[in-house]
Amino acid sequence: MNARLPDLETLADRITAGERRALARAITLIESTRPADRATATALLQRLAGGGRQALRIGLSGTPGVGKSTFIEAFGMMLIEAGLKVAVLAVDPSSARTGGSILGDKTRMERLSRAPGAFIRPSPSLSHLGGVSRRTREAVALVEAAGFDVVLIETVGVGQSETMVAEMSDLFILLLAPAGGDELQGVKRGIMETADVILINKADGDLKPTATRTCADYAGALRLLRKRPEDPEDFPKALMVSAVTGTGLPEAWSEMQALASWRKENSHWDRRRADQARGWFETEVRAGLLARLTEDQATRAAMDRLSDAVAGGELSASQAAADILDSLGAGISDG
Repeated sequence: MNARLPDLETLADRITAGERRALARAITLIESTRPADRATATALLQRLAGGGRQALRIGLSGTPGVGKSTFIEAFGMMLIEAGLKVAVLAVDPSSARTGGSILGDKTRMERLSRAPGAFIRPSPSLSHLGGVSRRTREAVALVEAAGFDVVLIETVGVGQSETMVAEMSDLFILLLAPAGGDELQGVKRGIMETADVILINKADGDLKPTATRTCADYAGALRLLRKRPEDPEDFPKALMVSAVTGTGLPEAWSEMQALASWRKENSHWDRRRADQARGWFETEVRAGLLARLTEDQATRAAMDRLSDAVAGGELSASQAAADILDSLGAGISDG
């Protein structure tokens, strides 16, 4: 294990005690790609598993310029003032060339970052589909173990792949800005069907009339979508908020709580959490298999040999792929 980190038992105890420095160190550990650190991270997560702590996981996505950071700060401060502990896992865009990331959320959320009951952790997306870091699920598990009540998972942009964050959240919130009717056409139906609540931000000042019309447009669109069995009759719904004035934030929080409570009372919450755990497991298996294709020397050599055979017309791509998959399956059976 990295010498700069305490032993696993001590680190796990400090996390469950709610120490933010220990939590930050643990998230750095799980984001590491070094094999030794990955093994330690896996052991830490296993040690923390089964603690019974659950936070309300809220996924948040929105179009660029909608004011996500401003909304998260205002919303997070409201929750903290209500006595809740709030963690923000903000996934920043990574550079496709260098892997670098802006990681500017702490400067954009200055008040929230200083609040004793808040924890903000920006993480690079590392070019993962949907703007969700592969290790975001593990970070969620860590902040839950640390006793946070609400986890806000902010993602990059809006797109069909944003359903990934919905698959690790209890509630998925879509944040939009006031706009004309054409804006409705620019949001994909898939993300509309995934959203539990659509919030029209910037509903203040000169933009309030436009926000009212936009909210009505989305409310009408939501009525045309197929109802989901895990939702009460009046969900999903569209609401207006202003992150600047705070208008509508208490009402939005009340609706989120009502939906979460309804799902718990009707057994949808536990079923959703179980499905998420299965999905996490399957994702890790797929990622491990892909890593073996690129990192295991014997497998890499076989890939190169078969790739040359395919390029030379000696072997079909389908047969070459079947040969590699068979060899991987044999390795798993031998293990």
